[in-house]
Amino acid sequence: MTELAEITTLLLSRIRDVADYPEPGVMFKDITPLLADPAAFTALTDALAEIAAGTGATKVVGLEARGFILGAPVAVRAGLGFIPVRKAGKLPGATLRQAYDLEYGSAEIEVHAEDLSSGDRVLIVDDVLATGGTAEAAIQLIHRAGAEVSGVAVLMELGFLDGRARLEPALNGAPLQALLQI
Repeated sequence: MTELAEITTLLLSRIRDVADYPEPGVMFKDITPLLADPAAFTALTDALAEIAAGTGATKVVGLEARGFILGAPVAVRAGLGFIPVRKAGKLPGATLRQAYDLEYGSAEIEVHAEDLSSGDRVLIVDDVLATGGTAEAAIQLIHRAGAEVSGVAVLMELGFLDGRARLEPALNGAPLQALLQI
């Protein structure tokens, strides 16, 4: 078995399906067993840090909330800075804010205005790519800050929700990499 196949098997074995959460008909992909397993969490961190290096990133952005859990150790492992992108109203000081649409309603995310600059190449890290709304808003925030998006890296992509199709135009050729396709 190749190393990539071994990592894929390990990661998949540590993701638990939770039926009807957060609402009936939804199959939630719970990554807490993966995070609790040091070998699996290390393998995930190493794989994402390798992606960061491959994209030439200078900083890692983690999307609230599980993107913080994954992005921070990736940044440390890759020797890069870490920038949290938070829900609106959670950061003190001057921020850039971006609204985006959800299936039912809308939301806003923000980043500290001074944390990104024109010389930065930013890798966006999150646990799941679903519809792509949050990641697309993060791409817009990064561009508004004057930085470049070097790529998006996620643990898993829920392909049936078409988030990739939504993000690819905004990425302008930057890679979108998912370790697992669901």
